[in-house]
Amino acid sequence: MSQRESTSRCILIIKKLRKFPATYNEIADYLALESEIQGYNYNVSKRTFQRDLEDIRSLYNIDIQYDFSLRKYYIDMDQNEPAYERIMEAFDTFNALNVSDRISDCIHFENRRPQGTEHLYGLLHAIKNKFQIQFTYVKYYNDKKSLRTVSPYALKEFRNRWYVIANDLGDDKIKTFALDRLSDLIITQQHFVSPGNFDIQQYFKYCFGIMAPNAEEPSEVVLAFSEFQGKYIKSLPLHHTQSIIEDDKELVVKLKVFITEDFTMELLSYGDHLRVIKPQSLADEIKEMHRAALKRYK
Repeated sequence: MSQRESTSRCILIIKKLRKFPATYNEIADYLALESEIQGYNYNVSKRTFQRDLEDIRSLYNIDIQYDFSLRKYYIDMDQNEPAYERIMEAFDTFNALNVSDRISDCIHFENRRPQGTEHLYGLLHAIKNKFQIQFTYVKYYNDKKSLRTVSPYALKEFRNRWYVIANDLGDDKIKTFALDRLSDLIITQQHFVSPGNFDIQQYFKYCFGIMAPNAEEPSEVVLAFSEFQGKYIKSLPLHHTQSIIEDDKELVVKLKVFITEDFTMELLSYGDHLRVIKPQSLADEIKEMHRAALKRYK
């Protein structure tokens, strides 16, 4: 059996179990049917099937277990967990990009710089084992390099970029560092003690993006969107605290967030499709930013 058939068989097993748990015979029948349809040999013995499960666990980090009461195999992961969706998303992308040796005529990739994902594994190792790390960092608004030594607490994703949340030992402040702006990463052997009161989920609970809270308490924000833009805001809410107040000729929503720079920049991106109702200070700030933008055209 070729390596291509073996890899494709593992992919088919995952596809089958993503829908419903299945017995070995149901999986074997599915593989036999796919063999006839595709013209490959995906038939598998029980011994080979067990090896496939180990390969799936190793290659895709997808754990398939056996339920003895139902006598069925199933993917052992909470489907409501964000990690499950991301693993399956990566699985689908990986498979799509491996369909053919030539994909440039079928897929148009976004032209973007590397996102620093090569650091993810090392950073996770440092976070889990509480090792301090060192790296060279370049901020977005200047090209000056600086050497940082930090205690990494967690990783966070926002808008297809990854960030490490860490305590900067230079000034003992919690900061957010973009992975695509750091280089020369070194995982030291110096341990750190995690603060007992730091909870990454709670820390960013009322934040829009990756900027840290900038006030004692989050603000209540009321926004009115045009009928057209409102359809997108309903399908993809701005924030998990979003609730609908009115949905008629315009969509009026309420959020509970810290009003940080990344939040105001997001509001500006909606142009004349958005009206800030509350708080008045935010409405005034958005109006002034629009006035300043208009002056640049004079």
